[in-house]
Amino acid sequence: MRRRRLMVLFIAFVAILGAGAFAVVVSNRVRGSASETAAAYFAAWREGDVSGMARLVHRPPSDFSQRHRALTEQLHVESVRLAPGRMRNTGDGGAEVPFSGERQLAELGPWPWAGMLRLGVRERAWKVLWSPETLHPLLKDGGTLELREIEAPATEPVTREGHPIPNDSYAEAYLDPLATEFESAGHGWELVSKVPGRPATRVLTRAPEASVVRTTLSRAVQAAAARALDGVDDSAVIVIRPSTGEILALADRLGANYSAVRDVFPPGSIFKTITAAALLASGLDPSAQVGCPGTYTIPFHRVFRNDGQVDRGVVSFTDAFAHSCNTTFVEQATTRIDAETLRETADAWGFGRSIATGVGGTCGTMPGTDDLDMLGADAIGQGEVVATPLCMAAVAAAVQSGVWRSPRLLTKEQVRRIDGPPHEDVPMDQAVVSALRDMMAAVVDHGTAGDAGLPEGVAGKTGTAEAQDGEGSHGWFIGYRDDLAFCVFVRHGGSGRRAAVPIAARFLRGL
Repeated sequence: MRRRRLMVLFIAFVAILGAGAFAVVVSNRVRGSASETAAAYFAAWREGDVSGMARLVHRPPSDFSQRHRALTEQLHVESVRLAPGRMRNTGDGGAEVPFSGERQLAELGPWPWAGMLRLGVRERAWKVLWSPETLHPLLKDGGTLELREIEAPATEPVTREGHPIPNDSYAEAYLDPLATEFESAGHGWELVSKVPGRPATRVLTRAPEASVVRTTLSRAVQAAAARALDGVDDSAVIVIRPSTGEILALADRLGANYSAVRDVFPPGSIFKTITAAALLASGLDPSAQVGCPGTYTIPFHRVFRNDGQVDRGVVSFTDAFAHSCNTTFVEQATTRIDAETLRETADAWGFGRSIATGVGGTCGTMPGTDDLDMLGADAIGQGEVVATPLCMAAVAAAVQSGVWRSPRLLTKEQVRRIDGPPHEDVPMDQAVVSALRDMMAAVVDHGTAGDAGLPEGVAGKTGTAEAQDGEGSHGWFIGYRDDLAFCVFVRHGGSGRRAAVPIAARFLRGL
């Protein structure tokens, strides 16, 4: 009986010990596993569930959620990709999971990085041991990440070939406003890492695209025109491609804020090209014999003189043009045509209209008149007629091609947007332009531009215009060679032969 009682007590004691041991085991059991916690953390991270991530972190900082959301917003993160590696134990109840990540940034594209997720047993559960470098290694030691805009460089006008405009091109007054007109709103981006006490480091960069506007200028032609003007003040050279109207060179050294495309000047004898066109259209033959006396008086009106009052007697109309006989042109204009006919001819050759180049422009004007004295003066470019160098370059181009084309510095679409629609092409009378070509060739062969160093194949017309301000005369020379037409203008430079022709020769030999 006593043995039986002892057996019962022993069984009870063993039961109590077993229950206590079970309680100890249960009380010391670690909830979850390192792999489960890591998997849950990566899954919440992918989903952007910051609250779910925080629940898996041991004592997350108060700004845990704010840090994650701020990084996403400030860097314009569109998505996050995470690829965990193999977990490894670190001892002392710890583990770590290397992983690769990639953030897709709206402005900079994919941004890969490598990180480490550390875990440990805290309060009988596997927890993420979070620190700022868990979010990104560059956030360690107080580091910050900043997305910054990079301003786009100023728009740069370039040549038709896409090359930079030559240095000292004398075209800056026209090209600089284009940079503003085509100013790009674009910019680049950079991601910068900053750590206290260290220099800032650029992590990612997307440089702004170069902003350029392609002009019609030819690098070689512009350079040759500019170098021809070196050392010559108050001068300009404009070069046009007759077959297209494209401005190949625009070198302008005019002082006092004058513009070769917008300001008008008396054209002098280069306007005889227009007067000759009107006379040819009226029936005057290039070979017709005409008088070229030293002086000529319009009956009951004023006297006109040749330069130096040179009397050439009777010459062909072509030679009268070649030697720039004022008296011939005054007599023929006042007897064969009237002022309205001359004005209409000038308008057909570009006068009386604005020119849509992309940088503005105008041609010139010849006001109507019923005064024979004024008609005589207009016929030799010394009355009320005025023109821009741009206008007269277009006249030379029209002689070469047989079509007046509106000069332009940009594409037709760009010109239309900036200056409005350009004037339509104007086909010229082919018999007239054929005769003008021969007459302009005679100017260089044996006329006022003869033996002046011009290359073979050049045709042109010199001009000397008395300035309306009473200062020295303006020197002009217009011409062409092959598919290239030009106007050289030297304000108050003197005669066209002495001032303008040498510049044209330097320009053409510099090509």
